[in-house]
Amino acid sequence: MRRPWVAGNWKMNGSQAQAQTLLGELSELRELSEIDVCLVPPAPYWLQINDAVKGSSLRVLAQTVSEYDSGAYTGELSSAMLKDCGVSGALVGHSERRQFYAENDYVVAAKFKALRQAGLSPVLCVGETLAEREAGETLSVVSRQLLAVLESQGPEALANAVLAYEPVWAIGTGLTASPIQAQAVHASLRAVVAAFDADCAAALRIVYGGSVKASNAQGLFAMPDIDGALVGGASLQATEFLAICRAAQQAL
Repeated sequence: MRRPWVAGNWKMNGSQAQAQTLLGELSELRELSEIDVCLVPPAPYWLQINDAVKGSSLRVLAQTVSEYDSGAYTGELSSAMLKDCGVSGALVGHSERRQFYAENDYVVAAKFKALRQAGLSPVLCVGETLAEREAGETLSVVSRQLLAVLESQGPEALANAVLAYEPVWAIGTGLTASPIQAQAVHASLRAVVAAFDADCAAALRIVYGGSVKASNAQGLFAMPDIDGALVGGASLQATEFLAICRAAQQAL
């Protein structure tokens, strides 16, 4: 049985006051010991949140990371800096980074490698646009994005990682892939990894992201290859996020 994993991506939202309030409202998360829960806030709030969750199983992740170790890259944050701030890992390949910052598969794989070399946990995001889905290209797109890491770093690179399937057309739109649609993609992604290493594929946690909320979480988590969720907007609402986390625990 793969241990469920749920993360809340705040994106570019929040303030110190909002973070403090939300953390208080999420105190119940400390009792959900059978699942892994991560918070993914903007960088200015890492230290504040890490201090607040100290002593619990909650972990803080970064929303992105540089592929470079150091140097003249103004505005970037290295894996070493993340580690120095107590951050446990980072998202790589999120669709918004691919779309708005032109991060291609090569860059995403480099960021994935940088996190691994620092001993941090990468969360590799893959997903197709609406046009790609309508053209029947979903599986070829997500497989290509995954293979960029597998072929350059091997299946062992996924040992401490999470794979997140986020259909671009479902992020922030209110649309959600049905549990059956999501399961089909998750199963295909697991098969891609299994072609390299069956044991690695069986152990890999593949989570779903794309307008996940309390009302659809249970149906998604009932699928055999959906091991949790990367939650967007709903993670800024304590009641919603707690309900999603409870659904993940109930799916055990």
